[in-house]
Amino acid sequence: MQKVLLFDKIEELRPVMLPEAFHYLGVNRIESFEAFETFNLLAFDWYDLYSSRTQLSKILVYMDKENLFFICSDTAAETRCREITDAILAEASVSHEQLLYRFFIRLFRGDMEYLDEFEAQTNDRLTALLSGELEQVPQDVIARRRELLRLKRYYEQIDLIFDEMAMNDNRILSSKAIKSLTILGARTDRYLNKVSNLQELVSQIQETYQSQLSIQQNDLMKIFTVITAVFLPLTLLVGWYGMNFSYMPELGWRYSYPAVIVISIGIVVALIWYFKHKKWL
Repeated sequence: MQKVLLFDKIEELRPVMLPEAFHYLGVNRIESFEAFETFNLLAFDWYDLYSSRTQLSKILVYMDKENLFFICSDTAAETRCREITDAILAEASVSHEQLLYRFFIRLFRGDMEYLDEFEAQTNDRLTALLSGELEQVPQDVIARRRELLRLKRYYEQIDLIFDEMAMNDNRILSSKAIKSLTILGARTDRYLNKVSNLQELVSQIQETYQSQLSIQQNDLMKIFTVITAVFLPLTLLVGWYGMNFSYMPELGWRYSYPAVIVISIGIVVALIWYFKHKKWL
């Protein structure tokens, strides 16, 4: 028998499921993969890449010689599992091992395209950042890091399941099924490598953002330094000019004010020319 149902309706499986398996499901939280003498249990948190929701859905798979059941924690996971299994069974009658293999093939369908699109968007973001667009970068980096962390955990748990199932300790799976699991394991390894590369790319965006901020701060400090350097001689001149009231130049020379103005302008122009000549401006 092959069936998809919610965990709340697990009582429907009591007549066809091995008693020890039914009892185990009722009292334990299945994590990853567990091989028993006459049946296998595997569980993973399914993450819908193309949905706006970030909530994970638990999918539990029970498999023995006669049955294959997909038991889901919510309706979103049930709907997805039912869509996949119905599409597979509509094409041809398949064994439990073939159904399980094709289920994961279809479950991963489009994942690499999603990761490629994610990479393209991240590269575009990096290009825009190098062009000086710093708006919304921290929020964007945080969102991308969270998404990649969810993807990493998602693929890691499934990759672990495939590795443990391939050991086939209870000899329930055939040699052909083991080869299929090896193929699935290699595929999830590629997904994990892709996610790791994307995490490095996002880290590079964060580092580039920090570098751009540092450059902007350095440019700002350069401007303040130039302004200070330009007006420092004028401050010194003013200090000398008004040091002694009895000998202030304007009291004995009618052109003292214009002369001071011309000298001040000359100092400013000379300093600006010097800074530009040294390429400090």
